[in-house]
Amino acid sequence: MQRHNKSPKIHLNENLRGLSTSATIAIQQLSKTLTEQGREIYRLGLGQSPFPVPDPVIEALKKNAHQKDYLAVKGLEELRHSLIGHHRRIFGIESGMEDIIVGPGSKELMFILQLVYDGEILIPTPSWVSYYPQARIIGRHVNAIMTTRENSWKITAGQIDAICRLDPGRSRLLILNYPSNPTGQTYSAGELKELAEVLAKYQVLVLSDEIYAKLTFSDKHTSIVNFYPEGTIFSGGLSKWCGAGGWRLGLFVIPENLRWLTDAMATVASETFTSTSAPIQYAAVTAFQQNPDIDIYVEKCRKILTALSDSIIAKFQKTKVDVLAPQGGFYIFPDFDQYRQLFQKKGILTSTDLCDQLLQDTGVAILPGVDFGRPKDELTVRIAYVDFDGTAALKNFPDHAALNDDYLQKYCGRTLRAVDIIVDWLSE
Repeated sequence: MQRHNKSPKIHLNENLRGLSTSATIAIQQLSKTLTEQGREIYRLGLGQSPFPVPDPVIEALKKNAHQKDYLAVKGLEELRHSLIGHHRRIFGIESGMEDIIVGPGSKELMFILQLVYDGEILIPTPSWVSYYPQARIIGRHVNAIMTTRENSWKITAGQIDAICRLDPGRSRLLILNYPSNPTGQTYSAGELKELAEVLAKYQVLVLSDEIYAKLTFSDKHTSIVNFYPEGTIFSGGLSKWCGAGGWRLGLFVIPENLRWLTDAMATVASETFTSTSAPIQYAAVTAFQQNPDIDIYVEKCRKILTALSDSIIAKFQKTKVDVLAPQGGFYIFPDFDQYRQLFQKKGILTSTDLCDQLLQDTGVAILPGVDFGRPKDELTVRIAYVDFDGTAALKNFPDHAALNDDYLQKYCGRTLRAVDIIVDWLSE
């Protein structure tokens, strides 16, 4: 076979220049590589639920392993019917069959939404690592809205108004995530109502990423859909509350008055992923149906995460680290600014330097705030407190007792040990 020295003329799309593998995926791979090299690594980087998929949902998947046909682009009708009841029951959201679209993870649906939508993207920071790269790949203009720890890392109606009144007629999409990845903070009903009023005033489309909604610690999650139903897309899935990240099933509930948008997304889906895995969709019917066993499962997960976060916050309160107690999910977003002068002596000038040095010195893997849209010299980080055996924690959940320190040490010990290591590292 004749070989030629010259490669084909291929040019990288300009929108991809400077982008790299998603930070959360990269830290997981690095942690795996270091573990294989013999280092003990505490995996607080990737935000993956530590809990198993509920038994009824696993059984449903087993029973439907034979399902092999392509399904409807928007999703299995039986599943969408189940979702209508679930969202009405849990979130007070009314929808019809044609208002729901199911995809291979909400991440894919978010990408397609930004592809079919033409306008400016508003992203509060800190924000999940993939919102901005998706917008950049597609070529959308992003307006990053900086939040502050003093305001619990949340945007305000005033910030939205200040942006929109400069060009009131501009088409805009706000991506709102709560409980938040990476901060663990959420919005109250009052805060959402204030946001909804200004968003409706300027007809801003909202993508409400509520993937962690059922893991709100107070169990009093409120959706902005209730205040701005005509302009809000609800995003959810199985990955966080159901422990099924690898199953890749996400969903959008889109207002009926935006049917053209739903249909446009379905058109793109038909030419890209075609339909979501059939066995997974059939199993998801069970996941979203009313089931007391699944409700108990979710309640136990919430209680474990709440108790664990309380213990972690208590440890950090013994240091100079500024951190807000999370209100849902499994993340905290500490700020190490009080250690800036000490860090500078060690050559630590950025959040990336901080995380790299911590991993090198201690084996604790976390992510820098810059990966979530914060200034590179801000010493914030995200800690995903999920390095524990969720199966064992659920199996040994005490029926009539509080989740005390002994329980947490026994079943969530790796995560607590990792935090102790960070605290000790700071003292050294």
